[in-house]
Amino acid sequence: MSSLDLRAYNDWNGDPNDRKSTTRWCIILSDLLISWKSKKQDVTSRSSEEAKYHAMALTTYKIIWLHWLLTDMGVYLKDPTPLHCDNRSVIHIARNFVFHERTKHIETNYHFTCHYLQLDTISLPFGPSALQIADIFTMSHFILHFRFLFDKLLIHLAVTL
Repeated sequence: MSSLDLRAYNDWNGDPNDRKSTTRWCIILSDLLISWKSKKQDVTSRSSEEAKYHAMALTTYKIIWLHWLLTDMGVYLKDPTPLHCDNRSVIHIARNFVFHERTKHIETNYHFTCHYLQLDTISLPFGPSALQIADIFTMSHFILHFRFLFDKLLIHLAVTL
């Protein structure tokens, strides 16, 4: 039996032309990037919180799947998987959900994410936008910030001349 740590980053951004959001996430096992995705959502979200919460639910689903896979392989995760989020409002909703008009439309994603938050399968630490590694997949960055995020992914390019 071995024990490793798993951590996840997720984010979203909206397209100013069609108002559809792009969800992106990446999951790192110890120091290895093992899963990532960037996908434009099929429908327009009613709020930025809804789009962010949808991204959080999708990332939670992937974390749960990886927990099952790792357990089947004899790898046990002893700590909750941190799902880094740069939106304090969404973290607050996940921890202290109150149903009212502004959040009624995210109820299904809430129940899924909140269930695994209460089971200590995931945790929701706040991480500033500048440290959202998942941003590298869909957003443009100044070269220094791009290199900073790229280095966080621990990817090494083989360059041949």
